[in-house]
Amino acid sequence: MDHDTFWQLVDDARTRAGQGADDRGAQDDPLPGTLTTLLVERLTPDEILAFATVADAVSSAAYAWPVWGAAYLIEGGCSDDGFMDFRDGLVLAGREVFTRTVADPDSLAEHPVVLGMGAEGSGWFGYESLDSLVGEAWIQATGRDDEAYYEAREAASSSGESADDADGEESSSSDPSGESWDFDDEDENRRRLPRLAALFD
Repeated sequence: MDHDTFWQLVDDARTRAGQGADDRGAQDDPLPGTLTTLLVERLTPDEILAFATVADAVSSAAYAWPVWGAAYLIEGGCSDDGFMDFRDGLVLAGREVFTRTVADPDSLAEHPVVLGMGAEGSGWFGYESLDSLVGEAWIQATGRDDEAYYEAREAASSSGESADDADGEESSSSDPSGESWDFDDEDENRRRLPRLAALFD
């Protein structure tokens, strides 16, 4: 599975989900279930596993200090696990938002959910977890359980292409890419992420 096919599935699910496609904090959030259904409708079980592999590669592209700094401001703090969830939410935001954010994390200040989080604290951007969502699709498609899904994921990654081979993306290293800084340093935040710093000051 290539990146174009991956993103087409995500964006088609967003279109089908309609107005609820952006807010992961909504109690009746339609996007996760919509994407799960779409994967079952359109992909074979092996293709669902390939979707998961590409999702890992895509998420790795956002494993960068500037994106983590944006997540820290937006969420009022962001742990390792929180940053993983934030990147999963970023994937679910669609290709256009994802690509723009990786190039310029401060552009998230324009996102409607982020604006809502800054203005009245409503909404949520991150999502826990995309791999569980894909696993649910695989379970529905095969009638097997989550243990079998993770075994199949492991077998696919050890016997087939890695995320790097499939799409040319580097897997997450121990350290994010880019230049780090103290996310609690308000002056530095204003210098590096001025719009987000103003929104969440």
